[in-house]
Amino acid sequence: MFHGLRTAKYEAQDLAAAKAWYNKVLGIALYFDQPFYVGFNVGGYELGIVPAKGAGPKRAPSGIAYWAVTDAKKAYARLLELGATPVEEIQDVGGDILIGEVHDPFGNVLGVNENPHFEANK
Repeated sequence: MFHGLRTAKYEAQDLAAAKAWYNKVLGIALYFDQPFYVGFNVGGYELGIVPAKGAGPKRAPSGIAYWAVTDAKKAYARLLELGATPVEEIQDVGGDILIGEVHDPFGNVLGVNENPHFEANK
């Protein structure tokens, strides 16, 4: 049986650079750090990064993980300031829910979600 989302896994050609960038973005240290996988505990959910030689600079969205944020517009702007590039600007998708997507510097699509209907945003 499913219990909920546990891990979003991203790829990067340069694992060291990805670790440093996500450490800066998230403001938290790794909880798992191995040459084959690194993991951040983000509010009880895992963001994992694996080394991948074929990871291109901008891959097509595929099963996008949207990370809860308090202010989607600020989070989106900060990601761009830190080197991400726009995919979808912040938009209201109804019910006061705001979402947006960027490419991280390693080609992964990273989504942000401001949803007042979930406890994380109250």
